[in-house]
Amino acid sequence: MNLFQLRAFDAVAREGSFTRAAARLFISQPAVTGHVKALEEHYQITLLRRTARRVELTEEGTRLAAITRAMFGLAEEAQAMLEANRQLLTGRLEVAADGPHRVMPMLAQLRARYPGITVNLRLGNAQETLAALLSEHADVAVLTEVEPRKGLYLRSLGHSQLCALLPAAHPWASAPDPLALSALHQQIMVLREPSSITRRTFDQACLRAGVQPRVLLELDSREAVTEAVAAQLGIGIVSSMEVAHDPRVVTRPMAAEGLLNQHMLGCLERRRELRLIQAFLALAPAP
Repeated sequence: MNLFQLRAFDAVAREGSFTRAAARLFISQPAVTGHVKALEEHYQITLLRRTARRVELTEEGTRLAAITRAMFGLAEEAQAMLEANRQLLTGRLEVAADGPHRVMPMLAQLRARYPGITVNLRLGNAQETLAALLSEHADVAVLTEVEPRKGLYLRSLGHSQLCALLPAAHPWASAPDPLALSALHQQIMVLREPSSITRRTFDQACLRAGVQPRVLLELDSREAVTEAVAAQLGIGIVSSMEVAHDPRVVTRPMAAEGLLNQHMLGCLERRRELRLIQAFLALAPAP
């Protein structure tokens, strides 16, 4: 089946004229006439009656026109959808992040600029977020302390600092100066699981400084750490961008090397030029 012939017939059926059909398709009138004639001859069928003033559909032509109108109507609908997506009027963006604090303001900016874009956000730990990006389950990802690798495009989102989380009644809670990392030696602490980026950064800083805290409770979420500290089960460690407004706890900055985490916005290099991904990358601060 020749789609050019069907397209020409459909245009004539819609317009009722070979001249207007040619204008609709941006081709010459003889080309339209030739396509329709070839269609009729190939299937040994009369689809149109040509009179001096107009073109009329035969019974078979009317039945075929109903089919081609639906068929090419769907094609036009698909084209309109794709064009809207190209202009960022609509579309769907899959976003992964290893925490909500960096990504939520970016999503708010995206919504303000492109209100027709639908976003699916998946939150997980650092390993899950990177895996979602590399497996193309996410278009873009907000990552922490990710190592550069071939095929992965990364853009800096800045850094955060690790802070000590103390019960509000703790003697150190009201001290004005940053808390020395050495002060945590042999202190009872409640920390994230060892695979957590926050925990890993803290452990590495302690190792370099020769500090050995007493980790008596390991928890799998930031919220659980806050609750444990509020219950005075120990001192916690949180990122400066994850500080919660909770009167039961107090956050203290710490003084030591290696207590910074670098945050990145990433996508696969080969997908970097897609317009929707470009729109999200543009939300990152200029390097």
